[in-house]
Amino acid sequence: MNKGEPGSPGAEPGGPGAEPDGPGAEPGSPGAEPGGPGAEPGGPGVESGARKQDAPSVRLAALERAELDHAAIAVRAFDEMVPLLEQLSGAKATPPERVASQGVEVCFVGNVELIRPLSDEGGVARFIDRRGPGLHHIAYRVPDVGGAMEALAAQGYRFTSAGPMTGAGGHRIAFMHPRSTGGVLVELVEEAD
Repeated sequence: MNKGEPGSPGAEPGGPGAEPDGPGAEPGSPGAEPGGPGAEPGGPGVESGARKQDAPSVRLAALERAELDHAAIAVRAFDEMVPLLEQLSGAKATPPERVASQGVEVCFVGNVELIRPLSDEGGVARFIDRRGPGLHHIAYRVPDVGGAMEALAAQGYRFTSAGPMTGAGGHRIAFMHPRSTGGVLVELVEEAD
């Protein structure tokens, strides 16, 4: 998910609200792995950080100009963090945006995204149940999410969906599966035009 304007299209299956065995990745597609961010890193049969060791560390064109976009914190209620973040950053919280397709509501305070589950179901709710509120993912802005997915999949990284999804604000997004990133959920964001 990325900063967006209220009322923008929600995200598609495979993002933070994806079910571990639910919609998201097409079986057998390159780089896609069933399960979403609610899945525990390093599950049975999967080595944490399982990218190819011989992959070149060359920055490919699809990853040029990649920079940190935001960090996301899963919370039960926005008021758990908004006052502190506003005080620390000097920024005001954006109005909450409901992303029903992912089962969450989000708001931003500066470059920090707060994610609140809409129900006790879904990946973010499971994340909070298992680990408590806290850091959920980090997001990098890239010029071409589809190209970045291809380049990273070729290096052995896995994704929670077979292709880019539409996130908050109409941005194209993709989540790298934590089983291939050392246990950290990483979001790639391509800003909407």
